[in-house]
Amino acid sequence: MSRLVQISILPHKQEDENYILDLAFEKAKLRGSDIQDWRIRKRSIDARRSPVKLNLQVEFWLKGEAREHIPSFVPQDVSKSRAVAIIGAGPAGLYAALRAVEAGLKPVIFERGKDVRARRRDLAKINKEQTVNPESNYCFGEGGAGTYSDGKLYTRSKKRGNVLKAIEWFVHFGADADILVDAHPHIGTNKLPKIITSMREAIIAAGGEVRFDSKLTDIKVLDGEMNAIEINGKEWIPFDDVVLATGHSARDIFYLLNDKEIKIEAKPFAIGVRVEHQQELIDSIQYHGDGDNPYLPPASYALVEQVDGMGVYSFCMCPGGIIAPCATEQEEVVTNGWSPSKRNNPYANSGIVVSVSPKDLPNYHPEDPFVCLNFQKEVERACWEAAGKTQQVPAQRMIDFVEGKVSKDFPKTSYQPGIVSANLNEILPPLIAKRLRKAFIAFGRKMKGYYTNNAVLHAPESRTSSPVSIPRDPLTLEHVGVKGLYPCGEGAGYAGGIISAAIDGINCVDAIVIKSEKNRPIQ
Repeated sequence: MSRLVQISILPHKQEDENYILDLAFEKAKLRGSDIQDWRIRKRSIDARRSPVKLNLQVEFWLKGEAREHIPSFVPQDVSKSRAVAIIGAGPAGLYAALRAVEAGLKPVIFERGKDVRARRRDLAKINKEQTVNPESNYCFGEGGAGTYSDGKLYTRSKKRGNVLKAIEWFVHFGADADILVDAHPHIGTNKLPKIITSMREAIIAAGGEVRFDSKLTDIKVLDGEMNAIEINGKEWIPFDDVVLATGHSARDIFYLLNDKEIKIEAKPFAIGVRVEHQQELIDSIQYHGDGDNPYLPPASYALVEQVDGMGVYSFCMCPGGIIAPCATEQEEVVTNGWSPSKRNNPYANSGIVVSVSPKDLPNYHPEDPFVCLNFQKEVERACWEAAGKTQQVPAQRMIDFVEGKVSKDFPKTSYQPGIVSANLNEILPPLIAKRLRKAFIAFGRKMKGYYTNNAVLHAPESRTSSPVSIPRDPLTLEHVGVKGLYPCGEGAGYAGGIISAAIDGINCVDAIVIKSEKNRPIQ
């Protein structure tokens, strides 16, 4: 069995292996001659006080102990196996397919959008021509929203499944092995497309199928069980098991299920703005004035405050990042953030959002599954109209927003379609704007320098999670009313990021495997 030891070092010592080993040996009361092998198992930054330090967890194998190297991904030939439909090629769908080829099932992925390479042209049109393709954008297409929204792999969902396995698969398909070590692992939007392509190629090589430009348009349920799905309004394909991993922005799926009298429910979500600071300011704040330290990465932050009974918090913070246009329809605007692998842009951005539950909304009715979705849509359209009915977004400097002043000018923004000066207090719903104003003042007390008029608010940040959930049995993971239908990932309300969605995809396929084994005839 290996032995673990915790040490702290100054950042400039992180490449000095001899120093690290000597310190770890002393802490563990070991000598070099006692050791067979070693590695840094975990690495995190401790910026609570000056000087900033790195916390390292060092793992040793003593003489005579074997360090196991277990293959992370072992596919089977599933070309002639029983087929399982997977709707959506985001993290949940891709990981469901990868787990299927490990388990001996044939995954058939139906993705409404395009492959990662073809998606780039549509993303360029959003940024440069302000034209939204409703089937191919930052949310829809191979890899889902995760492909072009940063690649953060940190999750608090440790109890939902095997986090290590999910991250190991990313490494297997081309990610840097550092993501196995870092406390807050990150791949980067520039590297994700190649990794996603490798996953798709592995699925196909094992005998699975991946079909692009293939939109789910109808489903057939007989006697409470899945029977078939319709693709692109014309092709019916029989399936007994369907993993529904369509993401948080596939609103048409919610309407389809409701029309088919398949139960869906309104779900709490969060909405607000995306705030952009200069990265050097965030570095200086978080690193206690040592922001120019070349051995420290661009700093991030996490903020939360209870305001008038509702939580306000930072969401998807992107150091050295870019704000991107993430609308899925032409008559709406949506912002999100991403960072390249080096996080080397001069901006830091984060969603600052207010938690909203169905009961908080003026049109709440317990039987209305769309109350949160309609609220989300209203905000996105109001911002679209306020900024001139393009993919530009309404914007305001932070202190101007709190004081109700329209900003006269702006620092340069990373948001390519552009921004339009507006009073966000008049555009955002009062219950959101009021709490944001109070939260920014509170955040300024927690992070000295954060509350500044050099920070710019871009509205809205609205796709934090799905405003609708698709209920499922907690044991079988099947829909509560339809056997063989597996609501999965963020779109169904069971994940909140890449890793939690990936784990949920694995879990849904595991549930299919368990059901298949129970139903297998006794020989």
